[in-house]
Amino acid sequence: MSDLHYLSIAEASRLIRSRKLSPVELTQAHLERIRALDAQLAAFITLTEELALREARQAEREIAKRKYRGALHGIPIGLKDIYNTKGILTSGHSRVCIENVPERDATTVARLHEAGTVLLGKLATHEFAHGGPSFDLPWPPARNPWHLEHFTGGSSSGSGAGLAAGFVMGALGSDTGGSIRGPASHCGIVGLMPTYGLVSRAGVIPNSYTFDHCGPMARTVEDCALILQTLAGYDPEDAGSIEVRVPNYSAGLKRGIKGLRIGVVRHYWEEDVPAHDDLRRAMDAALGVLRKLGAKVEDCRTRPMRDSFDVKVIIAETEIFSIHFEDLVKRPGDFGRDILGRMLPACLFQAADYVAASREHRLMILEGRRLYDKYDVLVTAGFGPAPRLDAYRTTNFWQRSNIFTPSNVTAGPALELCNGFSQNGLPLGMQVIGRPFDEATVLRVGHAYQQATDWHLRRPRLLPGTRQPPVDASGNEPKPADMDAKTRALVLDMAAQAGLRLNERQQAILLETAPYALAMAERIRKDRSRFDEPSLVFRFPAHYSRQ
Repeated sequence: MSDLHYLSIAEASRLIRSRKLSPVELTQAHLERIRALDAQLAAFITLTEELALREARQAEREIAKRKYRGALHGIPIGLKDIYNTKGILTSGHSRVCIENVPERDATTVARLHEAGTVLLGKLATHEFAHGGPSFDLPWPPARNPWHLEHFTGGSSSGSGAGLAAGFVMGALGSDTGGSIRGPASHCGIVGLMPTYGLVSRAGVIPNSYTFDHCGPMARTVEDCALILQTLAGYDPEDAGSIEVRVPNYSAGLKRGIKGLRIGVVRHYWEEDVPAHDDLRRAMDAALGVLRKLGAKVEDCRTRPMRDSFDVKVIIAETEIFSIHFEDLVKRPGDFGRDILGRMLPACLFQAADYVAASREHRLMILEGRRLYDKYDVLVTAGFGPAPRLDAYRTTNFWQRSNIFTPSNVTAGPALELCNGFSQNGLPLGMQVIGRPFDEATVLRVGHAYQQATDWHLRRPRLLPGTRQPPVDASGNEPKPADMDAKTRALVLDMAAQAGLRLNERQQAILLETAPYALAMAERIRKDRSRFDEPSLVFRFPAHYSRQ
């Protein structure tokens, strides 16, 4: 009880329900820790202290009157600052939305409120849940609690840092290309990207209509299951929401994994993007644990990661470019350097490229079915160890895929959890990936692994009064583009034709990454049958067929 901020949600909810722990006491413990330590982590954009105490008192009164709402009642949480919150700044960590105060909650926020959670505040992200750590935004990037000069992973950066530091007991993140799982991996916590369409995106600032997933982050798999139980379910306000039966995600956690068939996508971390030696050793050890627990583990193969990377980037960058087009035309200087280095090259993608990528996307989803006919889940590596913040370069995004992108493209659930630590004390991670809407099995495998290991019980050593180590971000200034005069003129002409009016520095940002976008577009242009349909095929909502 002396470390209330590191109780799991499951532990705290049992104590709250039996009235051995007060939601007010629990909330105050978290607020005190945030006040003492967040100056070094910058996990919060907006701390809602007064609201949190009001909600905690309300929860305490309700529970005293035997009006217990469930496992999240009285539990302090945080929200990535792209989730609309009525009357509270929702900034997207961007100057563009620095005065954006929504009039209503996102669907997920409303569901958490109904479950009785206590909102501690809005957490840092990368700008509009995209890009990497930028030091030219109104708020600084969050720091990794394990080593303050290192990256948290993105883009749910404050969610990852806040959970690892004991600031919140649960958080909501979003995942378009690993934005839940990256911070979970680098910060040593648990993050679940649910199946596309299972959790509503209504009221969440969009990144990519095709690839955005909203989901839970916590310190244990069991806690992620408890949060998902509240979030999951059809929402008519989300055009991508899918009507499916929502099971009890906690019910099967303790069944064990004996006899489960696990396919190991080893080529992702050994061939496609070779992993750090510490992570390779951690993966071998983790697979040994799964075998010892009785799972049938064998290697399997799927497409090279670059195939899914090309599909995801062409579609997602085109969509985010479209979402922010008006502001990119009118006020490009209000965006940070890093997000410009990702969005601006989308002006080079043609309509045919977008449709070609969507057609390839559909083929990849169909190909995934073959693997799930053979395996119950897939396992592959996550990230780790986290790089230093001053080593970050925008061009890295364009040069190679990350290990999370393939499951964004195939759209099923993917769980990230800690499977060890590097020699210098930074977390390492692995993924458990499942067939669409089989979150229950994915969570079951993750829970069995956590129960057999103790990585999730380790905590970073944080001391009040510690100052943030300085970080020199000057190395991420745009470098001169390696292109001939004809290509340079083409790029700038296409930007102008798109309506962009860029100053000299913004042109340099575009030109630096333009060659990667042009090469990607060239790779996606291949011979196809005229009957190959794209992934985004319109369907009427199910309720029309019942009328």
